[in-house]
Amino acid sequence: MEKDTYSITKRLTPEGKTYCAVCSRLRRGSLYGFAQEIGATKVALGHHRDDIIATFFLNLFHGGSLKAMPPKLLSSDKKNILIRPLAYVEEKDIIKYAEIRKFPIIPCNLCGSQENLQRAMLNDMLRAWDKQYPKRLHSIFGALQNVSPSQLADRDLFDFEKLDEEREFDMKCDTEEMKKRLDVVNLSFAAE
Repeated sequence: MEKDTYSITKRLTPEGKTYCAVCSRLRRGSLYGFAQEIGATKVALGHHRDDIIATFFLNLFHGGSLKAMPPKLLSSDKKNILIRPLAYVEEKDIIKYAEIRKFPIIPCNLCGSQENLQRAMLNDMLRAWDKQYPKRLHSIFGALQNVSPSQLADRDLFDFEKLDEEREFDMKCDTEEMKKRLDVVNLSFAAE
């Protein structure tokens, strides 16, 4: 399959904006269309762990949302499953493997051709973190797999109003016991 997404992306992208959003949608649309033509039900993309972490920070810093790229996704039209087989693999391991196997690098003249791309800056930040704090990226990726909705503030993910109904509180304790409980609470606030 060969398509000219380069010139279409350049034409559709407003002056001063990055190509990334238009280009990724065009490429994905082309892949979905080709998958349907050949009767495939899954589309595999090459995003790796570091791409997922960078996307998380792009959304956090610039989109105001806590989201990244899942390893498996149902397309919005519900016709294709998108998979990312390298989702749990570090970029540096893929680079080492590609060098060992002598895989050719196919350059893209569009990706990274613009100055001051946020993704490029984030990738630099992640590489610096990985060098200075070798376990940090592993910890961040682990956090993306260990989400606690009750510890965030999204009312669609967690019903905070229902907490009052679920609370267990012993109203039968005597006055002396209640005074002790209140003293403990007051002490903890005084300590702050």
